Amino acid sequence: MAEPKVTIICPVYNEERYISTCIESIIAQDYLKEAMEVLFVDGRSKDNTAEIIKAYSRRAPYIRLLDNEHHTVPYALNKGIRKSDGDVVIRIDGHCTYPSDYVSTLVRYLYSLEADNVGAGWNTVPARDTAICHAIAIASSHPFGVGNSRHKIGASDIMLADTVPFGCYRRDVFDRIGLFDTDLTRNQDDELNARLTNHGGKIYLIPQLVINYTARDTIGKMSRMYYQYGLYKPLVNKKLGSPASMRQFFPMLFVLGIIAGGAMSMLSDLILYAYITVLALYFAIGLAIGLKHSLSLKRPTLTVLLPYVFLVIHMSYGCGYLKGIYKVLMNKKFNVESNR
Repeated sequence: MAEPKVTIICPVYNEERYISTCIESIIAQDYLKEAMEVLFVDGRSKDNTAEIIKAYSRRAPYIRLLDNEHHTVPYALNKGIRKSDGDVVIRIDGHCTYPSDYVSTLVRYLYSLEADNVGAGWNTVPARDTAICHAIAIASSHPFGVGNSRHKIGASDIMLADTVPFGCYRRDVFDRIGLFDTDLTRNQDDELNARLTNHGGKIYLIPQLVINYTARDTIGKMSRMYYQYGLYKPLVNKKLGSPASMRQFFPMLFVLGIIAGGAMSMLSDLILYAYITVLALYFAIGLAIGLKHSLSLKRPTLTVLLPYVFLVIHMSYGCGYLKGIYKVLMNKKFNVESNR
């Protein structure tokens, strides 16, 4: 059987620090280049991202640069899909690098499993060799930080999943269920994958295939990202008619518990002691995880940094989620935000 034509779509915005390593990993793919097209869809970056991609496109004619006048990710993905010639569509991210058998393995499993979407595991790596970057990477891939998100925390066997990072889709999926929802600056993959599952589609995680994902390099960037994840989740739920997963509620409940517990602790010593005990347990877990990683990485500051980073992740997502609920209930517009 001839190799199916594959379209790879990568939304980008201000990725000059990472885009070269991403493109090099795509050029190194063992898939037949004549059966590949790579579409980088740029949201009008203010740095040198577009110039870097153009330079690579002169070297590798299967690489093309498209303009995303609407700036955000779902518009970029939809433009790429409309321009695609492939039987298979793979969405990638400019913050990542990919093993040389990434495309060939995903395509093989897409057909052998008779799946509609397959995706790889996710190895979160620090943006720089600093303690805070290591803490961000660890917290963003630890069950205490992100729950049972299998592509982030790992799995031993191929498994059915509710979502996978980025995704390798049969092209006809988009004819059957539609394109990415342009209202969703964040979480557009989750919504489309839930829609696909609701239409009887099958999504598989291939954990032995691993992407290297570069985490955000500052607490502020990480906080904004998780806030946006939380903000758009209630809108996803509204569109789907139900939550796609239960893990999304825990950060919101944590934030409500912090607020309500603090208020109620003034009413009773018993509530105050319970409140302090729960908070102490939370930070004790964070400290234990921090101590473990500080010993393995020989970075003592991780002991105190990790509890702080966990707290920022949970508070950011939870506050965003509460703001998203308010917007949905009050029928407020979700402001379009930048890609990053």
